[in-house]
Amino acid sequence: MHTLRHARLAGFAALAVAAAGLTGVFTPAAAQDAKDKKEAQPGKKVKSKIKVTVPYEDADLKIEGKETKTPEKNPGVREFETPEIDAGKLYEYTFSATWRPNNYTVLTRTKTVEFKGGDDIVADLSKADPKNPDKAVIRWVPTPDDIVAEMIKLAGVKDGDVAYEPGPGDGRVLIAAVKAGAKKAVGIELDPKKVVDAKAAVKDAKLDGKVTIIEGDALKDRDYSEASVVFLYMGNEFNNLLRPVLEKQLKPGTRIVSHRFILGDWAPDRSITVQGADGDEYRLHLWVVKDAKKKE
Repeated sequence: MHTLRHARLAGFAALAVAAAGLTGVFTPAAAQDAKDKKEAQPGKKVKSKIKVTVPYEDADLKIEGKETKTPEKNPGVREFETPEIDAGKLYEYTFSATWRPNNYTVLTRTKTVEFKGGDDIVADLSKADPKNPDKAVIRWVPTPDDIVAEMIKLAGVKDGDVAYEPGPGDGRVLIAAVKAGAKKAVGIELDPKKVVDAKAAVKDAKLDGKVTIIEGDALKDRDYSEASVVFLYMGNEFNNLLRPVLEKQLKPGTRIVSHRFILGDWAPDRSITVQGADGDEYRLHLWVVKDAKKKE
């Protein structure tokens, strides 16, 4: 991408939907590089057509952070027009699609497209971009304490282990891991309220020096290489986003234990079904990192 000088157009611009006659509102971002000035046509106003392909028909689409309406016809491909903009001038729009594959997961995919006034704009959000991973938000569901104990047992937690957990909720799994012998436990929690809950639980357990709760995105710029055990209960979609990170960072011999959910086509080394005190059955999976899973 060129080195650009960015400037926001003043005010809000009406967005006309070409296909359905609907309207949305967003604020477009404008940018122009010095070498593009001769291509711009001062005073000439044009409109650019926009075509956005979303991952799922019911996905919510935003352009420059502003919501758009979902057309009744052909909702998988959304068509719009920009407001009047300068012909030949360089612009940049950011598109984001949000959808819910189930009742506990919200995924967001973002793509930024650079274009010149008058050119057609095509944004394909139907496929994931490894260079710009999807963002996942998971609704926390607590694991019963007796099932936590089974996860600790399946992981074979022992003295000297370092346990990590994305989305630890109230911290119960990490606390149990330290009580079982782990010398250190780290949780990365996106929900500020759960961070408060987890830290309070750690304090009540008198494990402040051994259990650390970090507020943030467990998928973004995180280093799991210190872990000898990783605990998961975050959904298949989240696990698929985290998997490349674990494969790249974890040392051979590191154990991964997941409550219910799998890691795509990475076959577990062991899976068990346990009967909970509540009468329900719980499926737990164990992976042990091998050299073959390490990716450069």
